[in-house]
Amino acid sequence: MRGRTNAGLVAGGALVGLVVLTAVASFFWTPHDPTLVDAAQKLREPGGGYPLGADKFGRDTFSQLMVGARTTLYVGVVAVGIAAVLGVPLGMIAGMTPRGWLSELIMRVNDLVFAFPALLLAVMFGAVYGAGTLTAMIAIGVATVPAFARVARAATLQVMVTDYVLAARAAGRRRPAIAVRHVLPNIGSMLIVQASVSFAIAILAEAALSFLGFGTRPPTPSWGRMLQESQELLFSTPRLALWPGLAIALAVLGFNLLGDGLRDYLDPKLRRIR
Repeated sequence: MRGRTNAGLVAGGALVGLVVLTAVASFFWTPHDPTLVDAAQKLREPGGGYPLGADKFGRDTFSQLMVGARTTLYVGVVAVGIAAVLGVPLGMIAGMTPRGWLSELIMRVNDLVFAFPALLLAVMFGAVYGAGTLTAMIAIGVATVPAFARVARAATLQVMVTDYVLAARAAGRRRPAIAVRHVLPNIGSMLIVQASVSFAIAILAEAALSFLGFGTRPPTPSWGRMLQESQELLFSTPRLALWPGLAIALAVLGFNLLGDGLRDYLDPKLRRIR
C-alpha cells in the first residue's frame, strides 16, 4: 500500500510539476510567438524549429501549448481560490451550528448551486457579461463552492466533538476563536486534497468552455480552443488535436494522482494501515 501511495504521489507531483514548469518557462521563452499568424508555415510538419509542427494558421503548436499551460493554471488557481474562499467559511459555519437555521439555510443554498454545472453557469454568465477568461473563472469557482462547503462541514463536525474543542468551549472560548485555532488547522489536510481534485475539474471545465467558445478568447492560447480549431482537420492532420488533448489528459491525471496520494498520505486512518 505504501509503495502504491508513494508512486501515485510522486507521479502526480511530477506531472503537476511539469505543467507548472512549462507555464513558468512560457513567461520567459517560447520557440516562436504563439499568436503570430504565418501563412507560409501553415500545417507545417514537425521539424526545423517547429518541434510539434504548426497549425492551420501557421502558429507554432509547441509555443501555444506552453502558453496554454499558463492559461490553464491561471484559471485553475483563481477558480479554486474563489471556491475555497467562499466554500470553506460557509462549511465551517454550517458544521459549527449543525442544528441551527443558519446551517440548514447554507446547506440548502449549497444544494441549489450544486444543481447547476459549471458549463451551464458559464453559458448564463457569458450571455449576461460576455464570454471570456474572467467569466470562465467565476463560473468554475462558483460551481465548485458546494464541494468545498460539504468537505469543510463534514470535517468540522468531526473536529467539534473532539476533547480539545469541548474543553475550549467549556473554557468560554467564542466560536470564531475555536474556528481559527482548532477547527481550521485540523481540517486543512482535507481541504488541500479537495483543492487538488477541484483543480483537475477546473482544467477540464476550462478546456470545455474554451472549446465551446465561452472560455479564453483569441488570440490568447488555450488547450480547449486548440482542440476546437483542430476538429475540422481531425482526420487529415490528427496531430493538431493530439497534443492539446494529451496535455489536458496529463494535467488532469497529474492533479488526480496528486490528490489521491495526498489523501492517502495525510489521512491518519490510512497511515495506520500502512
